Amino acid sequence: MTTIQVTTTPKSLIGPIIGKHVRGAALAAALLCLPVLGPAGPAGAAPVPEEMVSRPAAKLQGLDKITARTSTFTIAVGETKALGSLRITLRACKENPPIEPPETAAFLEVIENKPGEQAEPVFSGWMFASSPALSAMEHPIYDVWVLSCEGD
Repeated sequence: MTTIQVTTTPKSLIGPIIGKHVRGAALAAALLCLPVLGPAGPAGAAPVPEEMVSRPAAKLQGLDKITARTSTFTIAVGETKALGSLRITLRACKENPPIEPPETAAFLEVIENKPGEQAEPVFSGWMFASSPALSAMEHPIYDVWVLSCEGD
């Protein structure tokens, strides 16, 4: 035979406990109402680059964390530019059509060339202008992020 232990909760704690459960239930209900995830991710997320318009260049910004200097530069698709010991190559720059919410995405390959050492890949992937932290390059000295696409 199983024994069930029943405990009572003081009235002063009932409000916060019920409130926590109601908030949890509301969150669960909201999550259940979200559209089903497809290959492109949830609705409202940044669109996959195939749905975007290709542009010939991108405007990037770099930060040297040691000197606190920023530099803004334009780079063409296929071109490589230097930022300190980094070599940044732009492979693609895409943006949403004008009727969509603004979004810019650039595919970057970043390699670090230290003197006397072999080149080391630092970053390879899509960076989004509206969400720089979503796919950020992690480096102890430099930060690089996308500002916009350039050209028609």
